[in-house]
This record gives sequence, structure tokens and C-alpha cells, in this order.
Amino acid sequence: MRVELLDFELPKELIAQEPIEPRDCARLMVLHKSSGEIQHRVFYELVELLSSGDIIVVNDTKVIKARLRGRRLPTGGKVELLLLRQLEDGVWEALACPAKRARPETEIVFGDDFLGKVVEIKQTGTRVVQFNKAGSEFWEALEKYGNVPTPPYIKREVSDEKSYQTVYAKKLGSVAAPTAGLHFTERLMDELVRAGIKITSVTLHIGWATFKPITSSEVEQHKMEEEYCEVSEDAANEINMAKTNGKRIVAVGTTVVRVLESVADEDGTVKPWAGWTNLYITPGYKFKVVDSLITNFHMPRSTNLLLVVAFAGLELTMKAYQIAINERYRFYSFGDAMLILP
Repeated sequence: MRVELLDFELPKELIAQEPIEPRDCARLMVLHKSSGEIQHRVFYELVELLSSGDIIVVNDTKVIKARLRGRRLPTGGKVELLLLRQLEDGVWEALACPAKRARPETEIVFGDDFLGKVVEIKQTGTRVVQFNKAGSEFWEALEKYGNVPTPPYIKREVSDEKSYQTVYAKKLGSVAAPTAGLHFTERLMDELVRAGIKITSVTLHIGWATFKPITSSEVEQHKMEEEYCEVSEDAANEINMAKTNGKRIVAVGTTVVRVLESVADEDGTVKPWAGWTNLYITPGYKFKVVDSLITNFHMPRSTNLLLVVAFAGLELTMKAYQIAINERYRFYSFGDAMLILP
């Protein structure tokens, strides 16, 4: 599939710069795959669109303060790191800007007693950085000197860091938020549970894989990096029970889709799991578990958009995106949402 099929023209003013408040007042486009019908709703109406016994699966990862601004020793030149994933205790893979100031053996100081040393440059251009702290001391230093990273298309500093975390975030490890989940409020989750709709969580720590753009001319040539994920025995049992009972499995975000499809048997049975996945979903993929998807409106030529195309079809997805543009939906991380139903 040619990557230009994932292109669309988006007016800059439709790129959301801050979240809607309350969160669940975001707009919700409902896309019915079987009929092609499109409805315009509000996210807090989700409870009216699902049924008792359906299960919503969320990603409970929590965004870390992965952006570090420091100075190169001994020259004092500014260097910024974006931590991508932990390779071992105190050792991280990171993006560096400007990259030319982060050659091997370069030392970068981020605070009074917190520094990192570039020990390797990978073929992808990322840096392997050894920090002078590990364990709890590293996390304390990161909390003190780091900043929550936001995508480059968000031009203003996020004044409230909680706005870039889901209300159910628990497990530190992501360098970007699972943005489909940003629309949930505690009130809405309570309403869903009272309506008999189950909510369970899995974990995928978002790294470079999720936001790395597709640069190859054919989407099949793109290589997906690994990301760490977990599925508990309780979550697997709840999902399998709902599937056995013929209820909908509603994934909140493309990361949840990738987790569940990574850990499922060919018959769709979800297994408990803790490990790494590089599952890359392209058109033609046969979904084994997920039949409904809550997702945001994604960037052109992104693996997220490609997954949505694989799930709902190219023609219907791009039609929905054009309607969203015409109807002035808000796009990307702080934007509006789409619910794709069978």
C-alpha cells in the first residue's frame, strides 16, 4: 500500500492546542463499519452507545517526565534528550537535539548532581545514554529535572501536567500519552460501570514505535520498534468472558489494540503476558480480539492512522476524516474522538 494514501490536508487551526474541559465534553464521531453510517455525538454519551456486558479495555500507562534539557560538558552547549525506553537500570535509549552535540563519550549535565553520558549511537540515530543514577534515585532525579513531553504540534507549554495523563494512569513508563483515553472522566467511568459496562486495563508503555512516522514509500516496508506491554490474568479472564458471551471488546486507543492482538491465540483467546511487542498492523490484518475501537484523529502517514485503516477500511476511514475536517472536529492528542463499531 502506497503511503500517500494516508495523506490529507488539515487546516492548522484544527490541531487542538489544549484539551476540552470537562474532558468528556469532546465531540465523538461514531462510525458504523457494517453500514457506513456516521453519527455526531458527544463523548459523555458513550454510555448510550454501548450495552451491558460490553467491556472497555484501557491502557493504564503513565507518562514520565521524559524530556530532559541539559548542557554539554565542558562547553556548556544546550542539549535536549527525549527518553524513549529503558534498556537497563540507569541506561536509556533517547533522541538527542541537536544530535551533533551528543556524540559518543559526550557528558550532559541536567542538574546539580544528575548527568548522563552518551555511550552508543544506534543505526536509527538514537543515543544510548548511561546516567549516573539508577533505581529510585534515577526516578527522583527525573521527577525533579525532567518535563512531561508533548508532541511538537502542540505549540504551547502544558500548564497542568495532569491534562496529559489519563484519569486512570498508574504505571510509569510512557513518553507519550495514550490519547484516546484522555476523554474519560471519573464521572463517566462511574456511569459506564453502573450501566453494566465493564472496564479493565492492560499496559503498553508508549515509546518511539507509536509516534515514529512512516517514511517508506510502501507502508509494508516500515519497521515497528518494540514496546513493553503487560496483560494480567484478571484482565485476560474478563476479556475472554465478555467475548464468550458475545459482548463487544472496546479498545481505547491503538495501543490497546496492539496489546490484545499481540497476546491472543489464533482463536482470539487472550493470554496473560508481560514482554515486548512490535506488532505492526496493516490493511489485511485479521483482528482476533478487538471489534470496537475508540481512537483520536491521527496524523497523516502515521502507524496509528494505518491501524485505523486496517480496522475500518481505507475508503470509510478517509471519508470519515474528510467529514471531520468539514465539520471542524479537533485533531490529534488533545482533539476529539472517534468510536468505530461493527
